[in-house]
Amino acid sequence: MPWWGYVLFLIAVAVAIWGFLSVVGFRTNTLTRRTSRTAENLYPDYADSPRKQRRYAKEHGGQWRDHED
Repeated sequence: MPWWGYVLFLIAVAVAIWGFLSVVGFRTNTLTRRTSRTAENLYPDYADSPRKQRRYAKEHGGQWRDHED
């Protein structure tokens, strides 16, 4: 392989590494950005039904409360 083939290969490797680091950095910034949402806000979207929660509490020795005191 001629000398310029090695140079092109090294440039391609450098561009690939730079691209990977750019994508990882973008994803990290996107996934860790500040938000005003809390776990309490998300809970209704992902919670089991009250029946399922009651059954789980009973199976694991807990108590179920239908409302907060």
